[in-house]
Amino acid sequence: MSTSKMAGKAAKSKYDPQFTDQVIAATGPKAHPRLAQIMPSLLRHLHDFAREVDLTVAEWAAGVDLINEAGLMSDSKRNETGLLCDILGLESLVDEITSKLLLSAGAESTATPSAVLGPFYRENAPVLPNGSSIVLAARDSAWYREAEPLLAHISGRVVSASSGKPIANAVVDVWLAGPNGMYEQQDTSQPDMNLRGRFRTDADGKYVLYALRPTAYPIPLDGPAGRVLQLLDRHPYRPAHVHFIVGAEGFRALTTQVFDREDPYVKDDSVFATKDELLVDFKKRDGDDRAHWSLVYDFALCET
Repeated sequence: MSTSKMAGKAAKSKYDPQFTDQVIAATGPKAHPRLAQIMPSLLRHLHDFAREVDLTVAEWAAGVDLINEAGLMSDSKRNETGLLCDILGLESLVDEITSKLLLSAGAESTATPSAVLGPFYRENAPVLPNGSSIVLAARDSAWYREAEPLLAHISGRVVSASSGKPIANAVVDVWLAGPNGMYEQQDTSQPDMNLRGRFRTDADGKYVLYALRPTAYPIPLDGPAGRVLQLLDRHPYRPAHVHFIVGAEGFRALTTQVFDREDPYVKDDSVFATKDELLVDFKKRDGDDRAHWSLVYDFALCET
């Protein structure tokens, strides 16, 4: 038997060996079926963890306080609890599990990979016509002057993963942080819904918009997620990325991100969300006074 297993058994033997079984047995016969399936495993892992590390009341209370603080900070503009899950790799792991389950159920392997939603998504971004810009800041503002070198033209098609045929009237919901590393709800220098928009594909499945070439940024250190990173001596940086949710009638909605291949943090994302298939190349764009960079990226959706 390995040393770690022996240590685990020794740790368990110090405490009431019947306690966890009693907690599991408390589940009633009319319990929700999925909870009845997963709770025994959760309880065993949770209790074994507490025994293994000799978790104290003070440490447990600190963890509860941290979760409570994250909940109190969370609202429609920032999901701090989700951010905690992100830095612990839980959301990326759950995203992978979900993707694998869909693939085993017949989802096409040619579909665009998913990625985590992140904590700064906002619902009801403005619906804009193709070719519009999601850069809403005034051109004479300091924020715009910083952003101007990053102006980018982003386009592509939304297609069926199984047939490759274009999907008309798909909704492409896009958002990203500004060059100062902040999303608009974090930054009083940006107008409401800056760098956010929803676009509908045309008859050829095409979407077109103006935005920015993204930049790397640190996740906020002003909350419990940031404190955990600092306590773990981990950096807070996310690689430059653009968020998308792409959906269409008859197809599974896709939540994903695309990452600038040239960003050094693509190999060391603080939330572990990068995938090789989602690395993209921004190209220099000439002859367009609205953009200095160009990105073409197609999304392939699975049918429901």
